[in-house]
Amino acid sequence: MPAPTALRRLLPKPPLWVKPPLWVAMYHSITDPGDDPYRVTVSPVRFARQMHWLGDRGLRGVSVRELLAATAAGRAKGLVGLTFDDGYADFLDSALPLLRRHGFTATVYVLPGRLGGENAWDTEGPRKTLLDEDGILRIAEAGMEIGSHGLTHVALTEVDDTALADETRRSRELLEEMTGDTVDGFCYPYGKVDPRVIHAVRKAGYRHACAIDPGPHTSAYALPRIHIGEDDTSWRLTAKRVLHPLRRRHPVDVFPSQAQAGPAVVGAP
Repeated sequence: MPAPTALRRLLPKPPLWVKPPLWVAMYHSITDPGDDPYRVTVSPVRFARQMHWLGDRGLRGVSVRELLAATAAGRAKGLVGLTFDDGYADFLDSALPLLRRHGFTATVYVLPGRLGGENAWDTEGPRKTLLDEDGILRIAEAGMEIGSHGLTHVALTEVDDTALADETRRSRELLEEMTGDTVDGFCYPYGKVDPRVIHAVRKAGYRHACAIDPGPHTSAYALPRIHIGEDDTSWRLTAKRVLHPLRRRHPVDVFPSQAQAGPAVVGAP
């Protein structure tokens, strides 16, 4: 009996009314993970194996924009959202060629207030170069979705309303001026989110946003994601995918009817 099948048989089945949740993978930097205190780095070799794992199982990596559009149309089966936080420059050489080889897309969340800078918010570990304007444009031209990670990578739940508006609205304006395209997606730095921050993101004009484990705030404006790291071998990826529906039991649609109050809770058809 194949390992994934055996694992599924051991797990309790969710109720029939529970819709399978969207599966969105969270990456950061794709480079040598030798010095990685925050576990945000995946080696190019491991990343290549992980992308092959998706392809070998008939799964296709897509941007969050594409994943939500497919969900709305009832065509999300077999799609996996791929996201890359912080906008590291290594995406260009270490991730983009492999994504294109597989015919995958992804959403890259960048920091327009730190163009060409470094990950100064990480007090430990190596300095990593961030994408500059030219790199962001190259990624957009390659068919990837560009999203905002705020201006400067600060915890939005801890800033005042003025700074919150800059981090959400102003970052979107700068990216749209840069790319000439609509920026629909936002990603909360550190995954920290609360109702005030969600309201600011919606008010700024975004159509979706990613968190990490937003709990009761889960919605199209606080999508949960699965951390993918250097230790995620084929077996671990299989386990994460099988266990995901049990950890994310949200039976409400991403796109609610107009009569439904509040943000939609995530569940893919």
